[in-house]
Amino acid sequence: MAPVTIVGMILGSVAVVTLSARNSGGTPTHEKIVTTGVVSKPVLKARVVNVTGKDFKFDAPDQIPAGLTEFRFLNKGPSIHHMQILKLTNGKTFADLSAMLKRQGPPPKWMKEVGGPNAPAPGTESNATLMLAPGNYAIICFVDLGGAPHFTKGMLKPLRVVASTDAVAPNPTPDVTATLFDYNFRLSSPILAGTRTIKVENTANQPHELELVQLAPGKSVNDFLAWEGGSRNTPPPAKPIGGVAGIERGMSESFTANFTAGNYAFICFVPDAKDGKPHFTHGMTKQFAVK
Repeated sequence: MAPVTIVGMILGSVAVVTLSARNSGGTPTHEKIVTTGVVSKPVLKARVVNVTGKDFKFDAPDQIPAGLTEFRFLNKGPSIHHMQILKLTNGKTFADLSAMLKRQGPPPKWMKEVGGPNAPAPGTESNATLMLAPGNYAIICFVDLGGAPHFTKGMLKPLRVVASTDAVAPNPTPDVTATLFDYNFRLSSPILAGTRTIKVENTANQPHELELVQLAPGKSVNDFLAWEGGSRNTPPPAKPIGGVAGIERGMSESFTANFTAGNYAFICFVPDAKDGKPHFTHGMTKQFAVK
């Protein structure tokens, strides 16, 4: 008889051992079942928080635990919205933020931009995963399509982050890293078609964002910017997908998107600290192809 060879990896096994000893009555005195196997530890994942944006309000929790958090932002409004997260430091509160927003001038140092899901097209969803420490926060929409920023119409909400004793999940493993600097984007490698996780890190001296758009066939990022700054009475030459809202120097977080073959662009709309113009006017755009 030829020998039998088994090749493979055993992920778990169950062995049943029956030990029998007969007494004078001829019945087993005991039966012992021993179970052995490999038990894998549960994989810790980011806590998921769902937020809905409408014209013009946020539906979101008032309070969430600290730790790694994935925000999923659903845009139910007919307009474009994003979900910028602000951290209020130095003991400042939502009331302080509301009062500050009624005045003109540069943002105070106690208001920190810590990212969040950037703008998806109406009826679609975007996401961002970031680490949150306990403290006072706010979510706000800075989008201004000509007229007034959306927060002046009600898209502003406080968010309290409280301490948690839960184990902290590790950051997701990125497929590609996008580095932000004054004034451009740099990819660690090409983005391939499929569902990809993009880590976004800011090495610049001022806050930047990454807004991802998918360009219509034959259109360029300049076509989209011209349309965005014009009357918008023609079909848009690009579809907003999401990305990461403004983050400060030294910060990083990630987002996940489904990339199909075609042309895309990164854009930064954050106002410049020196002249107040959007960073794309300083050249902060990057057009790229996905294959």
